[in-house]
Amino acid sequence: MLPNTQNTPANAGAAALRTFFNIMEKWGLDNDQAQVLLAIPRTTFFNWRKNPNSARVTHDTLERLSYLLGIFKSLRLIYSENCLADSWLTRPNDNPLFGGKPPLERMLAGQVADLYITRQLLDARRGVM
Repeated sequence: MLPNTQNTPANAGAAALRTFFNIMEKWGLDNDQAQVLLAIPRTTFFNWRKNPNSARVTHDTLERLSYLLGIFKSLRLIYSENCLADSWLTRPNDNPLFGGKPPLERMLAGQVADLYITRQLLDARRGVM
C-alpha cells in the first residue's frame, strides 16, 4: 500500500501559500507587506512566490497562513460584497484593537499574536468561538 501524500505538511504548506498569494492580490498587498505578514526573509518570499510547491514551510509560517486564510474567510462571510470584504483591512477601524487605524497596520507589526487577535475579532463577529 502506498502512503497517502496528499495531506503531508509540505503539501499543506504549498497549498496554503498558493491560496495566500491569491488572497494577497485580492487584498491589494504589495510584496513587502505580504513578506512581513509571513515573517520570512525576502529571498525566501520570492522563491516561494515563484514556486510554492518547493516551499519547506515552518510551523510558525503555517500558523500565520492559517490565521490569514481564516481572516479572509471570515471577511467573505461577514460582507456580502467581495470589495467590502477585501477593503476591510485597509479602512480605518474604530474598534479599540485598532485605535482608528486600518487593521492591516496592526497585522503588519510582525507579531503572530496580531494575526490571531484580528482573526478572533472576526470570528466573534461571525458568532464562531
